[in-house]
Amino acid sequence: MFEPSFSSLLKQRSFVQFWLTRLASTSANQMLMVAVGWQMYELTGSAWDLGLVGLYQFVPALLLTLVAGHVADRVNRARIVSACLALQLVVAMALCAASYKFSLQGGSGDSGWLSRDFLLGVSVVLGLARAFQMPAQQALIALLVPAPLLPRAMAFSASGLQVAVIAGPALGGVIYVAGAATVYATCIVLFALGMVLALFIRYDRAPTSYARPTMTSLLAGVRFIANHKPVLGAVTLDLFAVLLGGATALLPMFAKDILHVGAWGLGMLRSAPAVGALLMSILLTRWPVSRKVGPKLMIAVAVFGAATVVFGLSTSFMLSFVALVITGAADMVSVVIRQTLVQLETPNEMRGRVSAVNSVFIGASNQLGEFESGATAAWLGPVGSVVVGGVGTLLVALLWLRLFPSLATRDALLTPRADLLNSPR
Repeated sequence: MFEPSFSSLLKQRSFVQFWLTRLASTSANQMLMVAVGWQMYELTGSAWDLGLVGLYQFVPALLLTLVAGHVADRVNRARIVSACLALQLVVAMALCAASYKFSLQGGSGDSGWLSRDFLLGVSVVLGLARAFQMPAQQALIALLVPAPLLPRAMAFSASGLQVAVIAGPALGGVIYVAGAATVYATCIVLFALGMVLALFIRYDRAPTSYARPTMTSLLAGVRFIANHKPVLGAVTLDLFAVLLGGATALLPMFAKDILHVGAWGLGMLRSAPAVGALLMSILLTRWPVSRKVGPKLMIAVAVFGAATVVFGLSTSFMLSFVALVITGAADMVSVVIRQTLVQLETPNEMRGRVSAVNSVFIGASNQLGEFESGATAAWLGPVGSVVVGGVGTLLVALLWLRLFPSLATRDALLTPRADLLNSPR
């Protein structure tokens, strides 16, 4: 009988390669977004423009969702990830060149390429890359490990992701002292490394013939989610909870105007949720969630909302940091349960399209959530925006108990049906 131990996970060579790919590429992306956010706020001083950075990344993902899912079910998913990282590499090169030219002018006068419109333009390109990368990446992981290993693999993958989310912003904030161009140059190296690693990921892939997408095939993922209540509840819970509770876009305002710390403080604040998420993911790798997953999911979302309220009301850097650490730990429990459930409940031939729809919900809860935070901050101020969002997250957790009882009361992740869907072919 197969023993789903941690040592057996590390023997899955393609999975380890995938883990390293995510580590490099996510570190680069996090560093890049710290620099873009800080530059935008320095150029415009506008909460609205900070929110637009998130919106401009989300719109391409929304528009290309169905096409990206179809492609992920027809094309080698590792090659898709590699191509998307290549596009982000080009973006980093353009930002590096623009920032270097700006620094030569002493950061004043004509900014050349570096402008509000330029930063919004590269945000669109980043959104385009993520539109195809996220569904391919989500649908790939279940093909790299046996089904009994998937909950542990999700937790370990998340731990690598959180290491990158911690190291990326913190390192980006420190390197930013040497100039934004230096941050982007580091991103170039990391994106190139991730691109090469992804090119050599191998997995068993059934041959597929090209088929022109039809509305029936494009909408298959949407229909699948709509007809499976646990999956529908899981993906929409992420959408509404993080859409309301996310405060990432406002961190430059909290760092500069409320907590009175510089770029280094912003990097620490951006890293704080990842610190909690990393610690929790290590625990989940060692002791995967296997029973009472529904109640644990709902409790995690409620804790996330409560910690968000504390962050919004805090004027102490240390208290704010701790509150964000707690949001990260709670969110990690939610992420591992939700993503494992979605992958286990979905047949492989549908995973690309289901993951594409799921990626829109994730994107909405992050990029669109950043826009929502910026817009409400312009109306209520940053503190009011975060507090209202945290309270809204608590209400969502209570509402989902009634709307999706099959999810809220679910006991085990791996059911006989899920084991069948994920058995070797």
